[in-house]
Amino acid sequence: MSKKLVIVESPAKVKTISKFLGKEYVIEASMGHLIDLPKSSIGVDVDNDFEVKYITIRGKGQLLNKLRKKAKQADVIYLATDPDREGETISWHLKNAFSLPDDKEVHRISFNEITKNAVTNAINKPRDIDMNLVNSQQARRAIDRIVGYKISPILWEKVKNKLSAGRVQSVALRLISEREDEINQFIPEEYWTLTAELKTKKNASVEVSFYGKDGKKLELNNEKVVNDIINEIGNNKFKVIDVKKSKREKKAPLPFTTSTMQQEAGKLLNFPIAKTMSVAQKLYEGIDLPGRGTTALITYLRTDSTRIADEAIAACKTYIEQNYGNTYVSDAAPQEKDKGNKVQDAHEAIRPTYIELAPADIKESLSKDEYKLYSLIWRRFIACRMKNAIYDTEKVTLDANSYTFTANSSKISFQGFLIMYKSLEDEEDKTSKLPSFDVGDELTLEKFDREQHFTQPPAHFTESSLVKLLEENGIGRPSTYAPTINTLLKRRYITKEKKNLFITELGSAVNKIMIKAFNDIVDEKFTVNMEKQLDEVENGNIEWKEVLRNFYPKLKEELENAEKNLEKISIKEEVTDEKCEKCGANLIVKYGPYGKFLACPNFPDCRFTKTYFEHTGVKCPKCNEHELYKLRTKRGRIFFGCSSTDCDYMTWQLPKDPELMPGFEKYFEEDKSSK
Repeated sequence: MSKKLVIVESPAKVKTISKFLGKEYVIEASMGHLIDLPKSSIGVDVDNDFEVKYITIRGKGQLLNKLRKKAKQADVIYLATDPDREGETISWHLKNAFSLPDDKEVHRISFNEITKNAVTNAINKPRDIDMNLVNSQQARRAIDRIVGYKISPILWEKVKNKLSAGRVQSVALRLISEREDEINQFIPEEYWTLTAELKTKKNASVEVSFYGKDGKKLELNNEKVVNDIINEIGNNKFKVIDVKKSKREKKAPLPFTTSTMQQEAGKLLNFPIAKTMSVAQKLYEGIDLPGRGTTALITYLRTDSTRIADEAIAACKTYIEQNYGNTYVSDAAPQEKDKGNKVQDAHEAIRPTYIELAPADIKESLSKDEYKLYSLIWRRFIACRMKNAIYDTEKVTLDANSYTFTANSSKISFQGFLIMYKSLEDEEDKTSKLPSFDVGDELTLEKFDREQHFTQPPAHFTESSLVKLLEENGIGRPSTYAPTINTLLKRRYITKEKKNLFITELGSAVNKIMIKAFNDIVDEKFTVNMEKQLDEVENGNIEWKEVLRNFYPKLKEELENAEKNLEKISIKEEVTDEKCEKCGANLIVKYGPYGKFLACPNFPDCRFTKTYFEHTGVKCPKCNEHELYKLRTKRGRIFFGCSSTDCDYMTWQLPKDPELMPGFEKYFEEDKSSK
């Protein structure tokens, strides 16, 4: 019997795949990359046409020798690393490292899901290593290495040690910085809402909202405008002038891609991006289920395609019909917005591998987080092949002395996919019902309600919203989002408070240097164009070193200019007047996972810490006793509030007189807890 060696990446896959293949197959794991660029040097010779230097990763030599020995003993070798650029490159490195004779059978196989059919089909249809994929990875890796190893020393010299720059990382930092600037520069504008509570002839109550005058939209910018409208309406009746009834469809969702899975898990499960990917990896590689052994529960987790295999669609439709009836089965797939050339269609969407394994049935075999994410993926997939939800909607337009008011209602008439899956937006979609109206009906005014509001600044990025923007703009790829955000947090360029991402003084300094000295690197268009070129390498249309030849000369010029002309930035530790309660030293401002805090400078000998409040030195104009602190609302907007819990004074700007920006106390009541 011939010996057949199958090499996968993860040891978890070994157990899952072993039960699908016969005894003649030996399954081994490479544990990811065994060969890579050296850490001690750039590994890319920019003066010798970008020749790359690969070495065995430290600590991986013994494993590589073991696999090399197994490969020499085997009659046939199947390289079954992950079905992406990285996996293709690992297989290429392994084949080269084995130094096998030309007549040795070495095949590349890949599968999108770890099921018996997928694995055996791959074994029966082996292929050669795709050098276009490998070269795309080599180009990406070389560019990222050049950016990191060439620019980072500039940051060490001009700012401080242990900083880094990155092709995607630096663009993400710029986006976060620009959002912070938008928020800080935001000037709130006053506006009002006006509603009227009316009674019908049958004594039913209904609330209508002000729209405008003579059917045209009219903004309520101040209280005087509102009072003038109320006075002009006086005792006039509210007459129904139009009733429109219609149906509205809410489309079924698309199955998950990597980024949409990350976004939804962030919003619905409060999972950070890295956690989502870690849990998904376990679900993909296999979970031990009673009576089934190690079973892979989802398809490959790194994809930006929403394509689904025909057999999976058929299984999904059958499940819906059997459990919910044929009226819920959709014949047409949900349509995706055109993304141009951004989608790589090598893999399916993320879906359950076995539709019959409902989350509730295997809950006892899953951890709490595994169950939550699997449920989300499973329900999303079922929902994508269900019919759209249908709402009965009604809009009633009323006239009161030429002023227009409206009332709207929306009620679900057919749940469709909502019976299976609801996004955060769906959860917030309230239904309402209006009394029966006919054109010409007259209603009596009970009372007016008017309320002052102020426009809100843009929200701070969360991990989910940042990923959404990166994907929409074609910056990076799904597999890069989690490590990008983790690096920004690890370098203390940004901090995360609750879900919101904030830039630090260090991050702001690095961003300013990058914009000044390396504008192309942080430019969105440049980054998107680079992704397109890498995709062209993958498609075999561009030679991979050509991308580097076009890229490096401009960077080299910028590096030389930065060395000569960039001034050194000093970011000193912020020393406060507050004393350490243990040793008496002046406390300094530090950054942690939840933002700023005060710490003793004598760490580690003294480990005292304290909550941080940013002082302004300005006395509160309301109580005229305590100092104002610089604070943030729950949405991240900077404001100033009295340091005393007995005083509720709050304002957008540091006041120059006690009457500045009155009326904000009520607006900020819900944010008082953030002090």
